[in-house]
Amino acid sequence: MGAGKTTVAELLGETWGVGVRDTDHDVEATAGKPISEIFVDDGEEHFRALERAAVATALAEHDGVLALGGGAVLDPGTRELLVGHRVVFLRVGLSDAVKRVGLGVGRPLLLGNVRSRVKTLLDERTPIYEQVATQVVDTDGKDPADVAREIEEALR
Repeated sequence: MGAGKTTVAELLGETWGVGVRDTDHDVEATAGKPISEIFVDDGEEHFRALERAAVATALAEHDGVLALGGGAVLDPGTRELLVGHRVVFLRVGLSDAVKRVGLGVGRPLLLGNVRSRVKTLLDERTPIYEQVATQVVDTDGKDPADVAREIEEALR
């Protein structure tokens, strides 16, 4: 959350001349409503099932850059789908993440104290991200173009 996944994916897609797909957008298109409404109306478990299906479909159909939602790898089924693929974890520290997400409007997991919720999410998720990633890139203090360049160099 706040690492710049979608922006960096778009920059890499441009650089490599390939399509870019974002599974959060796929989930919203399938559900016909924003992620925040899916969480409220149907719950996180339903959202994760939609997300897992979106990742499976995208991996089968799409051969460009794929941006996953920040919680996608929490699902063991989604982690299994990613085995054998190059996965880049855009690591963001607490301070930068909080600055980037602002008040968390439209982010259902940030209801309440934003800084505290972001810290909790980073603490819970970082070990999983690191386990799934084939490449880790720190984003703190960097603009998206710098992050994209670093990924491009690392994946050569």
